Amino acid sequence: MMKTTALAAALAAVALATPVAAQMDVEDQIETRQSAYQFAAWNMGKIKAQAIDGSVAYDQQQIQAAANAIAAVANSGMSTLYSRDSANDRADNTRLKPNFFEEPMKVQEVAVNFVREANKLQEVAATGDKAAVAQQFAKVGESCKACHDNFRAD
Repeated sequence: MMKTTALAAALAAVALATPVAAQMDVEDQIETRQSAYQFAAWNMGKIKAQAIDGSVAYDQQQIQAAANAIAAVANSGMSTLYSRDSANDRADNTRLKPNFFEEPMKVQEVAVNFVREANKLQEVAATGDKAAVAQQFAKVGESCKACHDNFRAD
């Protein structure tokens, strides 16, 4: 199942301009993907507060819900929200670098890794093992950073 999910994510990542994106104007593509990533970041913050910082009491149900939300974003087909016109050389309210469209294999690698690590976080969260959640949380964070480092302008 994991290989199928990774393959599907890889195929979606290289289908950078799909009919779904064509049905949305550029501003809607940008707003929708930014909203999804903000939702994922909010859920990452919940896990961080509980499993890393300890600033909030650890609640396995909340951790599971947050991990489920992150995995849902990762598996949602976000690639359909990227068109060439939605990069920062053509749109003002995005930090997407144009090289995103010039490096499809790197995009695929980063996307597949995010999906894999988010799905693994979802699995680990179900165990209730705080240390394992913290370790997998770091891997998800690394997958996010890889995208930011490669494809997000400062």
